[in-house]
Amino acid sequence: MNIVLYNPEIPYNTGNIGRTCVLTNTTLHLIKPLGFSLDEKQIKKAGLDYWKLVDLKVWESFEEFLEANPDATIYYATTKTKQKYSDVTYKENDFIMFGPESRGIPEEILNKNPERCITIPMIPMGRSLNLSNSAAIILYEGLRQLDFHYSQADTR
Repeated sequence: MNIVLYNPEIPYNTGNIGRTCVLTNTTLHLIKPLGFSLDEKQIKKAGLDYWKLVDLKVWESFEEFLEANPDATIYYATTKTKQKYSDVTYKENDFIMFGPESRGIPEEILNKNPERCITIPMIPMGRSLNLSNSAAIILYEGLRQLDFHYSQADTR
């Protein structure tokens, strides 16, 4: 599977997500601009010694990402939908995209893809869950549906 972070802002979240990606044989895609440098110690601290093992792809823009992945099935994690993340059927090469921590995926992207918008149910008291927690919750639902099948390349 694939996790996509659109303009991530907090290096600790990206480091934590990178660690999760390594241990689930998931590719991590980062779409610029990033709110930090990939050389920052915070990202490496959060990712521990796993960070150097991340299958990482960095894209200059959302358009570049889409052009390089024209047949991708992308699910857009947002609080602006009623469709639960557990209501969709994931496939092995699907992409799950998350927006920047402070504002989420831009509405213009969500509005073009309403059938692929998914949410994690929560009480209305807060805005959203932590990004790295959200990525883990949704990724593990996809992996559960795939019976936790990892490719043979899972021993990097």
